[in-house]
Amino acid sequence: MKFTQYYLDCLSHASYLIADEKTRRAVVVDPQRDIAEYLADAEQNGYTIELVIETHFHADFLSGHLELAEATGAKIVYSSVAETEFESMGVADGERYSLGEVTLEFRHTPGHTPESMSIVVYEHAGDEVPYGVLTGDALFIGDVGRPDLLASIGFTREELAEKLYDSLHNKLMTLPDATRVFPAHGAGSACGKNLSTELSSTIGDQKETNYALRAPDKATFMALVTEGQPPAPAYFVYNAVLNRKERELLAEAEMPAALSYAQLRDAMEAGAILVDGRGPEEFALGHLRGAVNIGLEGRYAEFAGSVVPTDVDIVLFTEPGAELEAKTRLARIGFDRVVGYLENPFEVMFDHSGDVEVASRLTAQAFDERAAALPDLQVVDVRNPGEVAAGMVPGAVSIPVGQLPSRLDELDPAKPTVVYCAGGYRSSVAASLLRRNGFIDVSDILGGYGAWESAHQNA
Repeated sequence: MKFTQYYLDCLSHASYLIADEKTRRAVVVDPQRDIAEYLADAEQNGYTIELVIETHFHADFLSGHLELAEATGAKIVYSSVAETEFESMGVADGERYSLGEVTLEFRHTPGHTPESMSIVVYEHAGDEVPYGVLTGDALFIGDVGRPDLLASIGFTREELAEKLYDSLHNKLMTLPDATRVFPAHGAGSACGKNLSTELSSTIGDQKETNYALRAPDKATFMALVTEGQPPAPAYFVYNAVLNRKERELLAEAEMPAALSYAQLRDAMEAGAILVDGRGPEEFALGHLRGAVNIGLEGRYAEFAGSVVPTDVDIVLFTEPGAELEAKTRLARIGFDRVVGYLENPFEVMFDHSGDVEVASRLTAQAFDERAAALPDLQVVDVRNPGEVAAGMVPGAVSIPVGQLPSRLDELDPAKPTVVYCAGGYRSSVAASLLRRNGFIDVSDILGGYGAWESAHQNA
């Protein structure tokens, strides 16, 4: 058997290629939307990808099932309870599929979503102990899938949490302790609250160490897994619905259009958002008026999906050579309305210096001085609730960055405002978003809450 795990750090997303070395037949599980790596590996090894298997309708990324099916002729596979607009094959609970010696067993594991399933992988059909189990978002390393993501489309978190408990204990924990566990996500994903940085484990290890599996009863489990979850990014429901639909395929090698400054301004006047993909430091030194700063070196797609509406055009501002990367990373969450990128961006800023702004970034000491001098200073903590629970700047209001677009009316755009996060990435996103929405005087704290806390511990 050939078993390959692919890990996409910027979305904390794991996908898999499983092949039988004798028959050269293969499947891909939970693929990302840009599929070149799977195709290259299959071609290099002489594999035929015959199935594209989805463990569930993903909310945190737009899957590549349609792209892979088009490129390879593979069938798309979901649990038999899933309903898709495109042609797909449903598999029953307990059904097996042979690639030769390598055999897959499908187990329905609803809870994270109603149609979730896991895939037990046997290196040989008669093996008593499976090689591993691909758990999708039902079971993570150190956590389990959150049951509240579909609350807005007809399912209560309590009923899904109850299904998840049953799936974990009746379908996954019954596997031998030596069975390897391969989830669809790792640390950083908003699909859970306690995900490990490890990319695999075993059933036995998870029984001993996973807080959710150690819950003594169903009621305790339900309370544990529904409490303290980070806010789901705004694009999650959009992706969960889009993954069921027929849609346009990604042309991953196709560059976005190059736009002049005049074309950029025309697009922005028509409602487009300029997304500046440089880091917060470079952005602060100079950026075009109205730009939103979402750095490519961070969780670019996730934060774009959190603060950029799904129904607007996007223009890219990047370091030259990064334009296709920016387009692709947005496409991974279904943000396909990239109308182009600004050509020769630094020449444009030089030639149109009157349209260039700098961003105020304060040291912890400078922030304290500003807070002392301005009693009406508006301070906004854009971290997640779990981070805020460990401490925050006195007098700050908590609005996670992903909730900022829908909660702007809670803030006064005329007041001087300071935002902060943990380290400075999210606060630059938030500060630029506030400026774009007419806030007159906005700064963020260099080094975030960590820098402020250190300064006060040493004081």
